[in-house]
Amino acid sequence: MVLARHEMGEVLRDVRLRRGDTLRQVASRAAVALGYLSEIERGQKEPSSEILASVAEALDTPLSEIYHAVGDRIAARERDQRLVGVIPDTVPEDLIASVGPIESIA
Repeated sequence: MVLARHEMGEVLRDVRLRRGDTLRQVASRAAVALGYLSEIERGQKEPSSEILASVAEALDTPLSEIYHAVGDRIAARERDQRLVGVIPDTVPEDLIASVGPIESIA
């Protein structure tokens, strides 16, 4: 199951790390407790829109850009989940039998 809070945490962490900021720096600028911001980044807490706006401002990143990135990540995860089982992770026995032995290239 895809959870928005996990994807939000990943996006916020990615933005923070790209900027070269520490968790402590962002928490201080956003006026958010360091432990709480850490829980958000790890997908353990789902922040309010006010907290998200504050963190986005602390990261000097438009909130719409963060939401867009989260949406893209969720869409990719949903696509991945739909493909599970579509592509076999093993070669069917009847296909192996129809090909016959394969010479090793050494």
